Amino acid sequence: MAERVGVLTGGGDCPGLNAVIRGIVRKSQKAYGYEIVGIRQGWRGLLDMDYELLTRDRISGILHRGGTILGTSRTNPFKIEGGPQKILDNFKKLKLSALIAIGGEDTLGVANKLVGQGLNAVGVPKTIDNDLDGTDFTFGFDTAVNIAMEAIDRVHTTAESHNRIIVVEVMGRHAGWIAMHSGIAGGADVILIPEKPFDIDAVCDVLNKRREGGRKFSIVVAAEGAKFKPSGRGEDALVTLEAEKDQFGHVRLGGIGNALAGEIEKRTGFETRAVVLGHIQRGGSPTAYDRVLATRFGVAAIDLVHEKRFGHMVALRGNDIVSIPIADAVAKLKTVPDEFYNVAEVFFG
Repeated sequence: MAERVGVLTGGGDCPGLNAVIRGIVRKSQKAYGYEIVGIRQGWRGLLDMDYELLTRDRISGILHRGGTILGTSRTNPFKIEGGPQKILDNFKKLKLSALIAIGGEDTLGVANKLVGQGLNAVGVPKTIDNDLDGTDFTFGFDTAVNIAMEAIDRVHTTAESHNRIIVVEVMGRHAGWIAMHSGIAGGADVILIPEKPFDIDAVCDVLNKRREGGRKFSIVVAAEGAKFKPSGRGEDALVTLEAEKDQFGHVRLGGIGNALAGEIEKRTGFETRAVVLGHIQRGGSPTAYDRVLATRFGVAAIDLVHEKRFGHMVALRGNDIVSIPIADAVAKLKTVPDEFYNVAEVFFG
């Protein structure tokens, strides 16, 4: 009987997941003869024994498709009574020799804990926020940036036509990588990120000076996790859609764009509108860059399994695919450094 390797996708979906799955299946078939078992709906599928065999026919034509053919969830086995042991038991019932977990800090955090309990797992980094430490870039990020940049390009013309300020809210819970890249590429006049709580008066001052200088429209790009300083709105806190937390302790973010637009219009008197991109950034076909990076990650992940380098994750360093301990990748978030933000500040106003 062929050796069996499981694969799951957890957390938020992003463009490129299917390319990873395709890379895993194709390399395993061509080089190692492994049978790949797809676990549906992330860690939930391993709890519920929800799986399918991933044949070449099953992965045919998925390279360009967004999302994940395996489905995903934000299930945390460590928040379910007996969850970790059930994962280990079902791993054995499926006769798996290894598991490839594709996900961000939460999914890989679970994998790291389970490795400590004896699970043979390797990781593939996945987050459109690009905030996972140890890898220069994650797949899906380039696609999200390009979608956001195109949106910024489009709102420029309507902002200029109506002499408006437009706030564009993009994804980025704890790190402002999407806001920074798309804002710089799209020519934003102000970029607000979670790493730097902002003074609303200072933002309005920039916008007022632009108007005084004859530039009657402005574009503000704000990451969803951007925070008001206490001196601005009375609190240094995230703007959320609801207080309830998921199994990883995250609240549902959203609303900074509309809140910011309201404050700007009230303080400046300039007509201000908000555009919230939301899940548009997650959907659709991945860019060429993300398809190639995801494919390389998938191929490298099955190589790690073959080498029995459990507890490790594939990562991009420069143009090389390397492996690092999963524990190192989830130890801290990769946030925007001051020197990068300083580049963007040159163009504010």
